[in-house]
Amino acid sequence: MTLYGGIEAGGTKFVCAVASGPDDVRDEIRFPTTTPEETLAQAIDFFQAYHRREPLQAIGVACFGPIDPNPASPTFGYVTTTPKPHWAHTDVVGRLKAALGLPVGFDTDVNGAALGEHRWGAAQGLDTFVYLTIGTGLGGGAMVNGRLLHGLMHAEMGHMRIPHDRTRDPYPGWCSYHGDCWEGLAAGPAIEGRWKTKGQNLPADHPAWALEAHYLALGVVNIIVTLSPQRIILGGGVMEQRHLFPMLRKEVQGLLNGYIQRPEITDAIDQYIVPPLLGSRAGVLGAIALAMDAAQ
Repeated sequence: MTLYGGIEAGGTKFVCAVASGPDDVRDEIRFPTTTPEETLAQAIDFFQAYHRREPLQAIGVACFGPIDPNPASPTFGYVTTTPKPHWAHTDVVGRLKAALGLPVGFDTDVNGAALGEHRWGAAQGLDTFVYLTIGTGLGGGAMVNGRLLHGLMHAEMGHMRIPHDRTRDPYPGWCSYHGDCWEGLAAGPAIEGRWKTKGQNLPADHPAWALEAHYLALGVVNIIVTLSPQRIILGGGVMEQRHLFPMLRKEVQGLLNGYIQRPEITDAIDQYIVPPLLGSRAGVLGAIALAMDAAQ
């Protein structure tokens, strides 16, 4: 069985795995994201130890950003202008290649998760869809016409500007760049900052969730009218509050106001706005998928 290494490189933690696919994960390790030197060394040690027992064909990295995913760029494989301390302008791919001597696939964490869902999850058979994660941050990855979306750099959907009614919600937002962008109003830290407790501690009938569904719907509608995706997949810790899904779907239909007359939205929106089929494994399995593509 051909084996690959995958790294879900998050701003809070790294998840490293060895697998041939979603049903054959041979080994996995998790550890906090600290400095680049310490964190990448832990990942390298993990893969070197396994590679000595059974050869790996490639490594895939689904990484927090901003990053440079352009293979033609001199800074390909770098984390670039991230606000995360110590990580700005870190050559992730270069360090992994030098230590492991293997091909390395590299993309954003959300593009990686999108690729994993396309190969094995809720986006199978589709060629244009969006994967969103709502957790410690808010980000979006997309596949358009069968290719992961990059363009100038890569999508930064979490930083779109959405309407902010300060009478209803005086919370200023927490994004260090934009304050009340989509991430600044709707990611996990915004819920905690606004209500002074983590979302998981709030009951399902708390007003936090109606406001959260409204903010999420504002961004989702912008994505629908911009990219016309065949499906929108929402993962991340906030979306583990499954009562959010019906609220979000209803808000989306209300905001669209009948403009897009497609049965996927008018009649079957519960199959259009969905959780990831791979669940919390979407990121690391997406990294395995990136490794598979890098080995070809």
